[in-house]
Amino acid sequence: MVRRAPQWNSAAGVWVRGVLQRRPVRLVTMALANKMTRIAWALMTRNEVYYAKGRMLTVAKVVT
Repeated sequence: MVRRAPQWNSAAGVWVRGVLQRRPVRLVTMALANKMTRIAWALMTRNEVYYAKGRMLTVAKVVT
């Protein structure tokens, strides 16, 4: 996942590329896993839904 960071056109890609310039790949991999885990934990404990910036929200009405 970290190897493909130069292709990411997002804030996470910028973050990973910046850390890769200063730290070894294995450390960056663990740092990214830690960052994603913290985000997931915050969403679960606050009972929130994540919406990426710049993405259009599509809502589909389900007919039952």
